[in-house]
Amino acid sequence: MLYTYTAGNPSGPTIVFLHGGGGGGWVWQPQVDALKDAYHILVPDLPEHGHSADIKPFTIADSVSRIAELIRMQAHGGAAHVVGLSKGAQITVALLGTSPELVDHAVISSALVRRMPGMSWFSAGFWAATYRSIEPLNKYEWWIRLNMRSYGIPERFLPEMRETYKTLTADAFTHILIENQKFRLPAGLEKVTAPTLVVGGRREYKVIHDSIRDVAASIPGAHGYLVHHPKKMSLNEEHNWSMTAPELFTRTVRAWIEGQPLPSELEELK
Repeated sequence: MLYTYTAGNPSGPTIVFLHGGGGGGWVWQPQVDALKDAYHILVPDLPEHGHSADIKPFTIADSVSRIAELIRMQAHGGAAHVVGLSKGAQITVALLGTSPELVDHAVISSALVRRMPGMSWFSAGFWAATYRSIEPLNKYEWWIRLNMRSYGIPERFLPEMRETYKTLTADAFTHILIENQKFRLPAGLEKVTAPTLVVGGRREYKVIHDSIRDVAASIPGAHGYLVHHPKKMSLNEEHNWSMTAPELFTRTVRAWIEGQPLPSELEELK
């Protein structure tokens, strides 16, 4: 059973938040704080991450199975709004393909469904060796802070980042990366009826923009958007906008779920 943090309104509709690779459910704290009065919130740690680190190995298929079971067992009415970022977005896409009846609304942020240029040259062994070469740095706070700055993670999450670096192993890193790179559009998306928002940052890689188009085109009624952030951000910061622009991310989720106009910072991707 995945470790799952539960919060919010015990009688409200359920939102499931799915974090990205190498993170943990803690990354959703800004959204939990903002939405807990109105929504019942489930925030799992994915396999080989955080408090679920002993569930091995990480695969998207296994993650989907476990998230589906979580929704069946704990979501109000047996269905949930599902919000996924990066790796969590890939899992959301796969969940829609296998169990569309479990998803009420979906927000899919930066789900890679195409081959990243150049990545096919590198084997699992290469990535494991690469991680082991830098793993000794994980005990140093300056290294942790450097990575936090790269992704725009606020200082208040330093304790959570320390724990993340303690639990992430070379095997987990390799499984996460390989699963990310081999993920493609699943079968069954044509059966989806849940309103689906597919989104990414304006400065993200072209392959992400192409992936947004692919996902949106595969799901009936889905829409693809790019986020024009009010302040200039790096590519990593745009990718991680649930933390670098938490208020905007939360407004986007709430608007999509509640059928309201999307924030003006979102522009439909042509």
